[in-house]
Amino acid sequence: MWEEIFSKPSTIARHENAPYREERERYLSDCARQGYARGTRRNLAKELLWIARKVRISAEHAVDLEQLETAAQDWKLREDECHGRLNPQSTRKRFILVAKKWFRFLGWWNDHAASTRFDHLMESFSKWMEKERGFTPLTVHRRCGHLKLFLRWFENQDRPFSAVTLDDIDTYLSICGAGGNGRTSLNNIAGALRAFFAYAGSQGLCASSIAPGIQGPRIFEHEQLPSGPTWPDVERLLASMQSARESDIRDTAIILLFAIYGFRSSEVASLRLDDIDWERSLLSVSRAKRRMKQTYPLIPSIGEAIILYLRDVRPQCSHREVFLTLLPPFRPLSRECLRSVVAIRMKNMGIQSTRYGPHALRHACATHLLSEGLSLKEIGDHLGHQSTSATRIYAKVDLAGLREVAAFDIGGLL
Repeated sequence: MWEEIFSKPSTIARHENAPYREERERYLSDCARQGYARGTRRNLAKELLWIARKVRISAEHAVDLEQLETAAQDWKLREDECHGRLNPQSTRKRFILVAKKWFRFLGWWNDHAASTRFDHLMESFSKWMEKERGFTPLTVHRRCGHLKLFLRWFENQDRPFSAVTLDDIDTYLSICGAGGNGRTSLNNIAGALRAFFAYAGSQGLCASSIAPGIQGPRIFEHEQLPSGPTWPDVERLLASMQSARESDIRDTAIILLFAIYGFRSSEVASLRLDDIDWERSLLSVSRAKRRMKQTYPLIPSIGEAIILYLRDVRPQCSHREVFLTLLPPFRPLSRECLRSVVAIRMKNMGIQSTRYGPHALRHACATHLLSEGLSLKEIGDHLGHQSTSATRIYAKVDLAGLREVAAFDIGGLL
């Protein structure tokens, strides 16, 4: 094992004689099976050496975050061996990241270390939303994310959950506002808490009067214009990726799906190889909110971009999702990764937009379709909207049409 990634006998001996040799070898062998490059495994081996030296495993073989943070404090010995100064913040961050992955692989990581005494409430609420109300996984995930932060905050109040009051929630929302959350974010937090306390009240876990009193900031329907780039900016963005680089080939196909079809990030993330019918030139997507498949004609230029990615870039592996990471371990791109892919490219191009990411391209798609003369009903069907009210916001951007109405002389009709 060690001879595969190191050449100096003294270095090999140092790794062979360090603690937890077998456990480190098992993890590095698994990394090799996943396709990690030799240089990556060499860097991991160096990090594992320090983890093995600094972390003391208990008899139960359970390591928690507090232990890792304690072990990641002092790097004087490592600086002495490296003969140079280390960046304490980045060194500590990488130490904890690699350690957590290694201990999870070994089954030695305590996943419940960061839990709170109220986590069972969130788990029961999650199951209720999924099984009783039939909410989508994305809705459940977002509401539980807001709830988790509130429960962690309330745990520090050192009171039982049954003693929670409306004043506590108002205080928490004020803290969120002071922390930089805008009106829309605060409204989303309030909505998640209102849903949870309605459930908790129905179960007798708290006063049933709390939920109706939770109020977020007032949000006016369609108060803002769609926050996407102009269509010339979208064309400029696509033109900037006309190269043979793997990242450009993959990202071109991704951005075309966002800009032409107006797909959501979750819909592109879940797109599978089986969803593309090459014989009939059809593309099926699982609509995130409508929970149904919607089929589109596969536009030739997009089909060609996907074929180029599948043929020249996409790694051969067992994953059925279309878009994967470029480096091992190969795995499907998450919604967060897709947002980063788009946002970083938009910002690097200097594109001016209120929002950055896939949803901005979705807005650009709808605005472009409106300018091409499509009706709001047709745009709504294209975007997978459940009702025309969701599409009505795009009527506000038809400035040319509004000017024609404003210029119409009705004086002779009065």
